[in-house]
Amino acid sequence: MLSRVADSLYWMSRYMERTDGILRMLKINYASSQDDVQEFSWKPVLKIFTYLDDKESDALLQDTRSILKYMVTEKENPNSVLNIVTLARENARSVQDHITKEMWQCLNDFYHTMRDENLPLLLQKEDPITILDILIKQGLLYFGTTDVTMARGEGNSFINIGKYLERAIQSTDILDVKFSGLNAGIDKPADTTYWKYLLLSISGYELYLKTYRSGFEAKNIVEQIVLNEQFPRSVVYSINQLHRYFQRLKSERNSSAFDELNFMIGKLKSRIQFSTPDSIIAEGLHKYLYDTRACFFEIGNTLNQSYFA
Repeated sequence: MLSRVADSLYWMSRYMERTDGILRMLKINYASSQDDVQEFSWKPVLKIFTYLDDKESDALLQDTRSILKYMVTEKENPNSVLNIVTLARENARSVQDHITKEMWQCLNDFYHTMRDENLPLLLQKEDPITILDILIKQGLLYFGTTDVTMARGEGNSFINIGKYLERAIQSTDILDVKFSGLNAGIDKPADTTYWKYLLLSISGYELYLKTYRSGFEAKNIVEQIVLNEQFPRSVVYSINQLHRYFQRLKSERNSSAFDELNFMIGKLKSRIQFSTPDSIIAEGLHKYLYDTRACFFEIGNTLNQSYFA
Protein backbone atom coordinates (compact mmCIF):
# COMPACT_ATOMS: atom_id res chain seq x y z
CA MET A 1 0.00 0.00 0.00
CA LEU A 2 1.25 3.49 -0.89
CA SER A 3 2.26 5.62 2.10
CA ARG A 4 -0.07 8.46 1.06
CA VAL A 5 -3.02 6.03 0.99
CA ALA A 6 -2.15 4.66 4.46
CA ASP A 7 -1.74 8.22 5.73
CA SER A 8 -5.18 9.27 4.42
CA LEU A 9 -6.93 6.22 5.88
CA TYR A 10 -5.21 6.74 9.23
CA TRP A 11 -6.16 10.42 9.48
CA MET A 12 -9.68 9.88 8.15
CA SER A 13 -10.20 7.48 11.05
CA ARG A 14 -8.58 9.73 13.65
CA TYR A 15 -10.74 12.67 12.60
CA MET A 16 -13.94 10.61 12.78
CA GLU A 17 -13.04 9.27 16.24
CA ARG A 18 -12.32 12.83 17.39
CA THR A 19 -15.67 13.97 16.01
CA ASP A 20 -17.46 11.29 18.00
CA GLY A 21 -15.62 12.24 21.20
CA ILE A 22 -16.41 15.96 20.82
CA LEU A 23 -20.10 15.38 20.11
CA ARG A 24 -20.54 13.01 23.07
CA MET A 25 -18.77 15.42 25.40
CA LEU A 26 -20.89 18.35 24.20
CA LYS A 27 -24.14 16.42 24.63
CA ILE A 28 -23.35 15.29 28.19
CA ASN A 29 -21.97 18.67 29.21
CA TYR A 30 -25.05 20.45 27.95
CA ALA A 31 -27.22 18.04 29.96
CA SER A 32 -25.01 18.69 32.99
CA SER A 33 -25.34 22.45 32.55
CA GLN A 34 -29.13 22.11 32.80
CA ASP A 35 -28.84 19.89 35.89
CA ASP A 36 -26.47 21.85 38.10
CA VAL A 37 -26.02 25.42 36.94
CA GLN A 38 -23.93 26.59 39.89
CA GLU A 39 -21.22 23.91 39.84
CA PHE A 40 -21.07 23.40 36.08
CA SER A 41 -18.28 24.73 33.83
CA TRP A 42 -17.50 24.39 30.14
CA LYS A 43 -13.78 24.90 30.84
CA PRO A 44 -12.83 21.17 30.68
CA VAL A 45 -14.37 20.80 27.21
CA LEU A 46 -12.63 23.90 25.88
CA LYS A 47 -9.33 22.79 27.43
CA ILE A 48 -9.48 19.30 25.86
CA PHE A 49 -10.84 20.11 22.43
CA THR A 50 -9.75 23.66 21.56
CA TYR A 51 -6.58 25.73 21.32
CA LEU A 52 -8.04 28.73 23.15
CA ASP A 53 -6.08 30.47 25.88
CA ASP A 54 -7.69 31.32 29.23
CA LYS A 55 -8.78 34.79 28.16
CA GLU A 56 -10.48 33.51 24.99
CA SER A 57 -12.12 30.66 26.91
CA ASP A 58 -13.46 33.01 29.58
CA ALA A 59 -15.09 35.15 26.89
CA LEU A 60 -17.09 32.14 25.69
CA LEU A 61 -17.98 30.66 29.08
CA GLN A 62 -20.94 32.95 29.71
CA ASP A 63 -23.02 31.63 26.82
CA THR A 64 -23.70 27.91 26.39
CA ARG A 65 -25.21 28.31 22.92
CA SER A 66 -22.16 30.25 21.71
CA ILE A 67 -19.90 27.43 22.92
CA LEU A 68 -22.00 24.87 21.04
CA LYS A 69 -21.85 26.96 17.88
CA TYR A 70 -18.09 27.43 18.26
CA MET A 71 -17.47 23.71 18.83
CA VAL A 72 -19.84 22.38 16.17
CA THR A 73 -20.16 24.77 13.23
CA GLU A 74 -17.56 27.56 13.63
CA LYS A 75 -15.38 27.70 10.52
CA GLU A 76 -12.73 29.74 12.36
CA ASN A 77 -12.27 26.98 14.95
CA PRO A 78 -9.81 24.44 13.45
CA ASN A 79 -11.12 21.76 15.82
CA SER A 80 -14.84 22.31 15.23
CA VAL A 81 -16.89 19.29 14.18
CA LEU A 82 -17.52 20.95 10.81
CA ASN A 83 -13.81 21.34 10.07
CA ILE A 84 -12.88 17.88 11.35
CA VAL A 85 -15.57 16.15 9.29
CA THR A 86 -14.42 18.19 6.28
CA LEU A 87 -10.84 16.94 6.79
CA ALA A 88 -12.06 13.36 7.19
CA ARG A 89 -14.04 13.65 3.94
CA GLU A 90 -11.06 15.13 2.08
CA ASN A 91 -8.90 12.21 3.18
CA ALA A 92 -11.61 9.74 2.21
CA ARG A 93 -12.10 11.36 -1.19
CA SER A 94 -8.39 10.99 -1.98
CA VAL A 95 -8.56 7.22 -1.36
CA GLN A 96 -12.03 6.33 -2.64
CA ASP A 97 -10.61 3.28 -4.41
CA HIS A 98 -9.43 1.90 -1.07
CA ILE A 99 -12.65 2.27 0.95
CA THR A 100 -16.10 0.91 0.25
CA LYS A 101 -18.80 2.84 -1.54
CA GLU A 102 -20.98 2.61 1.57
CA MET A 103 -18.27 4.21 3.73
CA TRP A 104 -17.88 7.09 1.31
CA GLN A 105 -21.65 7.66 1.23
CA CYS A 106 -21.83 7.75 5.05
CA LEU A 107 -19.01 10.27 5.28
CA ASN A 108 -20.37 12.36 2.45
CA ASP A 109 -23.85 12.46 4.02
CA PHE A 110 -22.32 13.49 7.36
CA TYR A 111 -20.36 16.26 5.62
CA HIS A 112 -23.46 17.64 3.92
CA THR A 113 -25.38 17.53 7.21
CA MET A 114 -22.62 19.60 8.81
CA ARG A 115 -22.67 22.04 5.86
CA ASP A 116 -26.44 22.60 6.18
CA GLU A 117 -26.94 26.35 6.58
CA ASN A 118 -29.79 25.70 9.05
CA LEU A 119 -27.60 23.78 11.51
CA PRO A 120 -26.21 26.84 13.40
CA LEU A 121 -29.75 28.20 13.73
CA LEU A 122 -31.06 24.87 15.03
CA LEU A 123 -28.31 24.78 17.67
CA GLN A 124 -29.37 28.28 18.77
CA LYS A 125 -33.15 27.81 18.76
CA GLU A 126 -33.91 24.09 19.23
CA ASP A 127 -33.00 21.55 21.90
CA PRO A 128 -29.23 21.00 21.39
CA ILE A 129 -29.35 17.41 22.68
CA THR A 130 -31.70 16.44 19.84
CA ILE A 131 -29.38 18.01 17.24
CA LEU A 132 -26.23 16.48 18.79
CA ASP A 133 -27.92 13.07 18.91
CA ILE A 134 -28.58 13.25 15.17
CA LEU A 135 -24.91 14.04 14.52
CA ILE A 136 -23.70 11.29 16.89
CA LYS A 137 -25.89 8.73 15.11
CA GLN A 138 -24.45 9.76 11.75
CA GLY A 139 -21.00 9.07 13.15
CA LEU A 140 -22.13 5.70 14.50
CA LEU A 141 -23.49 4.85 11.06
CA TYR A 142 -20.00 5.48 9.65
CA PHE A 143 -18.32 3.29 12.30
CA GLY A 144 -20.80 0.45 11.81
CA THR A 145 -20.57 0.64 8.02
CA THR A 146 -16.77 0.58 8.19
CA ASP A 147 -16.80 -2.47 10.44
CA VAL A 148 -19.30 -4.38 8.28
CA THR A 149 -18.06 -3.52 4.77
CA MET A 150 -14.29 -2.89 4.95
CA ALA A 151 -11.99 -5.71 3.82
CA ARG A 152 -9.63 -6.96 6.54
CA GLY A 153 -6.42 -5.91 4.84
CA GLU A 154 -3.74 -3.27 5.39
CA GLY A 155 -6.22 -0.45 4.87
CA ASN A 156 -8.44 -1.70 7.66
CA SER A 157 -5.42 -1.98 9.95
CA PHE A 158 -4.43 1.66 9.38
CA ILE A 159 -8.05 2.74 9.97
CA ASN A 160 -8.14 0.94 13.32
CA ILE A 161 -4.67 2.13 14.34
CA GLY A 162 -5.84 5.73 13.85
CA LYS A 163 -9.12 5.06 15.65
CA TYR A 164 -7.63 3.52 18.78
CA LEU A 165 -4.69 5.92 19.01
CA GLU A 166 -7.09 8.88 18.94
CA ARG A 167 -9.39 7.19 21.46
CA ALA A 168 -6.56 6.48 23.90
CA ILE A 169 -5.38 10.10 23.77
CA GLN A 170 -8.95 11.32 24.36
CA SER A 171 -9.49 9.04 27.37
CA THR A 172 -6.26 10.16 29.05
CA ASP A 173 -7.08 13.82 28.32
CA ILE A 174 -10.63 13.60 29.67
CA LEU A 175 -9.60 11.77 32.83
CA ASP A 176 -6.71 14.14 33.49
CA VAL A 177 -8.71 17.34 32.96
CA LYS A 178 -11.71 16.12 34.94
CA PHE A 179 -9.63 15.05 37.93
CA SER A 180 -7.58 18.24 37.85
CA GLY A 181 -10.90 20.11 38.11
CA LEU A 182 -11.64 18.57 41.50
CA ASN A 183 -11.31 20.92 44.45
CA ALA A 184 -10.96 17.93 46.77
CA GLY A 185 -8.11 15.43 46.51
CA ILE A 186 -8.42 12.14 44.69
CA ASP A 187 -9.00 10.30 47.98
CA LYS A 188 -11.81 12.66 49.03
CA PRO A 189 -15.44 12.03 48.06
CA ALA A 190 -16.85 14.21 45.31
CA ASP A 191 -20.41 14.95 44.24
CA THR A 192 -21.90 11.84 42.61
CA THR A 193 -23.25 13.92 39.71
CA TYR A 194 -19.66 14.91 38.87
CA TRP A 195 -18.64 11.26 38.46
CA LYS A 196 -21.87 10.40 36.69
CA TYR A 197 -21.34 12.98 33.96
CA LEU A 198 -17.67 12.09 33.61
CA LEU A 199 -18.62 8.46 32.92
CA LEU A 200 -21.52 9.42 30.65
CA SER A 201 -19.19 11.57 28.53
CA ILE A 202 -17.20 8.46 27.55
CA SER A 203 -20.15 6.00 27.55
CA GLY A 204 -18.95 4.24 30.71
CA TYR A 205 -21.79 4.94 33.15
CA GLU A 206 -23.80 1.73 32.72
CA LEU A 207 -20.72 -0.50 32.87
CA TYR A 208 -19.59 1.24 36.04
CA LEU A 209 -22.93 0.60 37.77
CA LYS A 210 -22.77 -3.09 36.79
CA THR A 211 -19.14 -3.48 37.86
CA TYR A 212 -18.93 -1.52 41.11
CA ARG A 213 -21.67 -1.89 43.71
CA SER A 214 -20.13 0.39 46.33
CA GLY A 215 -21.08 3.68 44.69
CA PHE A 216 -18.85 6.31 43.08
CA GLU A 217 -15.21 6.28 44.17
CA ALA A 218 -12.30 8.01 42.45
CA LYS A 219 -10.12 4.90 42.57
CA ASN A 220 -12.78 2.79 40.82
CA ILE A 221 -13.25 5.40 38.11
CA VAL A 222 -9.51 5.47 37.46
CA GLU A 223 -9.52 1.68 37.28
CA GLN A 224 -12.36 1.57 34.76
CA ILE A 225 -11.08 4.28 32.43
CA VAL A 226 -7.44 3.20 32.51
CA LEU A 227 -7.34 -0.53 33.31
CA ASN A 228 -10.68 -2.22 32.48
CA GLU A 229 -10.02 -4.47 29.47
CA GLN A 230 -13.77 -4.95 28.92
CA PHE A 231 -14.46 -1.22 28.55
CA PRO A 232 -14.13 -0.19 24.86
CA ARG A 233 -12.96 3.33 25.72
CA SER A 234 -10.41 2.41 28.38
CA VAL A 235 -6.76 3.18 27.83
CA VAL A 236 -5.73 -0.47 28.16
CA TYR A 237 -8.39 -1.63 25.67
CA SER A 238 -7.20 0.98 23.17
CA ILE A 239 -3.53 0.01 23.47
CA ASN A 240 -4.43 -3.69 23.13
CA GLN A 241 -6.36 -3.01 19.91
CA LEU A 242 -3.64 -0.68 18.63
CA HIS A 243 -1.04 -3.42 19.15
CA ARG A 244 -3.29 -6.04 17.55
CA TYR A 245 -3.82 -4.10 14.34
CA PHE A 246 -0.24 -2.86 14.14
CA GLN A 247 1.11 -6.43 14.24
CA ARG A 248 -0.85 -7.16 11.05
CA LEU A 249 1.44 -4.73 9.20
CA LYS A 250 4.55 -6.87 9.71
CA SER A 251 6.39 -7.80 6.53
CA GLU A 252 9.95 -8.37 5.35
CA ARG A 253 10.01 -4.99 3.59
CA ASN A 254 9.58 -2.90 6.75
CA SER A 255 11.12 -5.05 9.46
CA SER A 256 13.30 -2.34 11.07
CA ALA A 257 10.52 0.26 11.23
CA PHE A 258 8.07 -2.38 12.43
CA ASP A 259 10.41 -3.60 15.19
CA GLU A 260 10.99 -0.07 16.48
CA LEU A 261 7.30 0.76 16.70
CA ASN A 262 6.34 -2.69 17.97
CA PHE A 263 8.81 -2.21 20.84
CA MET A 264 7.35 1.21 21.70
CA ILE A 265 3.76 -0.06 21.67
CA GLY A 266 4.68 -3.22 23.61
CA LYS A 267 6.56 -1.23 26.25
CA LEU A 268 3.62 1.12 26.82
CA LYS A 269 1.17 -1.79 26.79
CA SER A 270 3.14 -3.58 29.51
CA ARG A 271 3.38 -0.43 31.63
CA ILE A 272 -0.40 0.02 31.53
CA GLN A 273 -1.30 -3.65 31.98
CA PHE A 274 0.92 -4.01 35.05
CA SER A 275 -0.38 -0.86 36.70
CA THR A 276 -2.96 -0.89 39.49
CA PRO A 277 -5.20 1.92 40.75
CA ASP A 278 -3.03 2.17 43.87
CA SER A 279 0.24 2.32 41.91
CA ILE A 280 -1.20 4.99 39.59
CA ILE A 281 -2.35 7.14 42.51
CA ALA A 282 0.97 6.62 44.32
CA GLU A 283 2.88 7.79 41.23
CA GLY A 284 0.52 10.73 40.84
CA LEU A 285 -2.48 10.52 38.52
CA HIS A 286 -1.57 13.63 36.53
CA LYS A 287 2.02 12.49 36.02
CA TYR A 288 0.91 8.98 35.02
CA LEU A 289 -1.62 10.26 32.49
CA TYR A 290 0.75 12.95 31.17
CA ASP A 291 3.52 10.38 30.60
CA THR A 292 1.08 7.92 29.02
CA ARG A 293 -0.28 10.58 26.68
CA ALA A 294 3.27 11.60 25.72
CA CYS A 295 4.00 7.95 24.81
CA PHE A 296 0.94 7.83 22.56
CA PHE A 297 2.07 11.01 20.79
CA GLU A 298 5.54 9.53 20.38
CA ILE A 299 4.01 6.41 18.82
CA GLY A 300 1.98 8.61 16.45
CA ASN A 301 5.05 10.65 15.44
CA THR A 302 7.15 7.54 14.86
CA LEU A 303 4.35 5.97 12.82
CA ASN A 304 4.24 9.11 10.69
CA GLN A 305 8.01 9.09 10.08
CA SER A 306 8.28 5.35 9.40
CA TYR A 307 5.14 4.71 7.37
CA PHE A 308 3.79 8.01 5.98
CA ALA A 309 6.60 10.52 5.59
